[in-house]
Amino acid sequence: MANIDSQKKRILRAERERLENRRYTSTIRTYFRRLQAAVESGDTETADTEHLQLVRTIDKAVKRGALHRNAGARKKSRAAKLRAGTTAGE
Repeated sequence: MANIDSQKKRILRAERERLENRRYTSTIRTYFRRLQAAVESGDTETADTEHLQLVRTIDKAVKRGALHRNAGARKKSRAAKLRAGTTAGE
């Protein structure tokens, strides 16, 4: 453990930030799984809402710095391809 007060504060802050980043990435994975399940079941309405939530969460994570912008763009692209796969098959 650090002896300097500012470094102690920095350690605590880094832990808080790490947990917040984990919340974003975990939520993104959850929405991706939900989107995939909705697509596989053929429920277009649920797939639309899940896709919208996923894109919003990715954008927020990128804005907050929890996710690199290129990684965010890649995830959004993959989600769009997954979503488009259902409408193309119908």
